[in-house]
Amino acid sequence: MSTKFESSVRHIEASQQKVYDMLSNLQNIERVRNRIPEDKVQGLEFDRDSVSLEAPMVGRVAMQIVDREEPKTIKFEATQSPVPLNFWIQLLPEGEEACKMKLTIKAELNMFIRAMVQKPLQEGIEKMADVLQAIDYTAISPTEIPPTDGTETLEQEL
Repeated sequence: MSTKFESSVRHIEASQQKVYDMLSNLQNIERVRNRIPEDKVQGLEFDRDSVSLEAPMVGRVAMQIVDREEPKTIKFEATQSPVPLNFWIQLLPEGEEACKMKLTIKAELNMFIRAMVQKPLQEGIEKMADVLQAIDYTAISPTEIPPTDGTETLEQEL
């Protein structure tokens, strides 16, 4: 059974493009690593297109970017997870120098598992939104994403 968990819509004081540029290259996690609670996440590893971590009571979780729709959406798919899941970040402009952000997780959960993980997943997505909203996107310059050579396949419908 497919279940969606959505964060509340967050206002960010930076342009949609600046936020997209920062979040679409996972190497930029290094710039916010100190905001991630060590008691919640261990073994954080990342490169331009993927991130993995150890989460208590869950184990190793790895996500890969599967689609980028500049400047509005970044879609991820779990490559290692206890349950199949997708995650995406949606950005909408609010004028020239602000935007709105919403995070969504879609997971394949049976009713028993859903009852166990519903509250932690909802709390987790809100905490993730807190961290992403707190970044000062205007104070740091994101790492530029090099153009792809056309051989990467990023198209996948979630």
